[in-house]
Amino acid sequence: MPEIQRSQLVNRKKKSRKKRIFMWIFLPILFVALCGAGYATFLLKKAESVVNKSYKPVNATSKRTAQVDPDMDNISILLIGVDASKSREKQYGDAVRSDALLVATLNKKEKSVKLLSIPRDSYVHIPEKDIYTKINHAHAYGGAKLSIETVQELLDIPIDYYVKVNFYAFIDVVNALGGIDVDVPYAISEKDSEDHHNAIRLKPGFQTLKGEQALALARTRHQDTDVMRGMRQQEIIKAIFKKAMSVQSFSKHANMIDAVGDNMETNMSFNDMKSLIDYGLAGSGLTIDTLNLKGEDTYINKIYYYKLDKQNLEETQSILKAHLGTDSTTTNAAHANTGSNENSSTNTN
Repeated sequence: MPEIQRSQLVNRKKKSRKKRIFMWIFLPILFVALCGAGYATFLLKKAESVVNKSYKPVNATSKRTAQVDPDMDNISILLIGVDASKSREKQYGDAVRSDALLVATLNKKEKSVKLLSIPRDSYVHIPEKDIYTKINHAHAYGGAKLSIETVQELLDIPIDYYVKVNFYAFIDVVNALGGIDVDVPYAISEKDSEDHHNAIRLKPGFQTLKGEQALALARTRHQDTDVMRGMRQQEIIKAIFKKAMSVQSFSKHANMIDAVGDNMETNMSFNDMKSLIDYGLAGSGLTIDTLNLKGEDTYINKIYYYKLDKQNLEETQSILKAHLGTDSTTTNAAHANTGSNENSSTNTN
């Protein structure tokens, strides 16, 4: 094979590996645990038990005219990562903000997934409150219900399900794996999950991190940008996948399921979740497209916001509607916000 072709092939493989890594830190935790449930009857029963305990329906206004069946229909899931911990619950109760928001649309026939990351500081309209503010405030004002309704209005698509997890899900999964091996780019002094300042101190270099240490690495943003923060989280996700999928970790999957279930809320039943296994079984036939909203930094009344681009937000809405196969023609012109989208596609294997 000519050297140029060999180089191009290597580059394509590298890009493909990078594209397989989901852009949100909580998504792989959930799916790794659920996939582990398919390995044995014991794990399946255990997963059913913890999911049943996590089941929490919400009475959110829906754009659907009929209830969806994930075994038959295309569906959407809002994944909510909240900055909740024992110390914050004492201070704020249930009024904690979302630290990460990601929308997944799943097309049953195509066996394809589109994943959209929504920046936490996006300037949006919050229905019910009828105010414009950061999208992560929606959860503080009205929990998963208002988060769902805010995202539905922003994207003009139905949100069928939600899955919400907190800091402890991440910490416990990493600890259940016996730690993960990652490269720390620089010296870090960061708060722990209970907001104790400078509780976690890390030296630069490749090392094994426990749960609290890995969370500190994922959260810190004092020495670089949100873009770099996202890159660090991707490296952590790679480490979680690598460790979770190793033969040595097979016996640890039960603890991983416990870790997720104890720190998760969802309106998906266990049967609903089992329908997602079909996507995992698609193997190399599963296509994953990632979408990102872009915009510009802005200050309103001296408060920082991320202002999305209206035209590209509408393009993103069209992509998601087409993927879901919805007939909605509703637009949110009265509450137009500004975003651009980038998308990349890969086939998993």
